[in-house]
This record gives sequence, C-alpha cells and structure tokens, in this order.
Amino acid sequence: MGFVSEFKEFISKGNVLDLAVGVIIGGAFGKIVASLTDDILMPILSILTGGMDFKDWFLALDGATYKTLEEAKKAGAATINYGMFLNAVITFLLMAFAIFWIVKLANRFKKPQEVIVADPGPTKDQLLLMEIRDALRTRS
Repeated sequence: MGFVSEFKEFISKGNVLDLAVGVIIGGAFGKIVASLTDDILMPILSILTGGMDFKDWFLALDGATYKTLEEAKKAGAATINYGMFLNAVITFLLMAFAIFWIVKLANRFKKPQEVIVADPGPTKDQLLLMEIRDALRTRS
C-alpha cells in the first residue's frame, strides 16, 4: 500500500499538474508557431530568396549525380543532406523569432505584479538606542 499512497501523493502535487497543463498548452502553442512559420513566414522567405528550396541540396556519397534527393534515396545512395539541415536551421530561427515576438506581445498585456514591502521594524540596535533615549528623558 505504501507505493500506491506514495504515487498518489506524487501525482497530486501542484508541480505535476502544472507540468501537465504546460505540456498540453505547449503542444497547442507549437502548432500555432509551426503554422505561423510554415504558412506565413516561409512563403515570405521563399519570395525573398526567389523560390529557392534547400531540400534538394545534398551530396551523394556514391559519386553519382542525382537531380533530386528522392531519386538518390530510390537508388539507395548514401547522402549528406546539408540542404535539409539548412532548412531545419532556418525553420528554427524563424520559429524562435516568432516566439520572441509572441512573448513580447503577451508581456505587454501582462499586469505588473504589485510589490508589497513589509516594514521590517526597528533593529535590535535601534530598540536599544530608543530605550536609552527614553531612560535619559525620564532622568531629567
């Protein structure tokens, strides 16, 4: 019974629930960012680069020449797909840029938290000096 109760305690902690909510929202947010990248930013980048697509940039290690990466794979050639890597890097940079602007925009609408500073009260030295002051007042 100890294992079951320990698991129940673990799963009911706030951190686990927060993590679960974060993963679910992160998955949905990932789809939004992927759509922003694929459907909006990549077409703009394609126009700026003259429709250049890096996916067919590769090096066939068998020495033969292939027009497309698909042809090389059908022929069973080992390839170094540096164009696909370049696409992945560009997609990452675009996604990071998009996330940066989404977070920046979200932070504008975020309420600043009020900072409540509690009065720490007098220190021991200050209390002692107040006692001395009060004692001197009562003497005169």
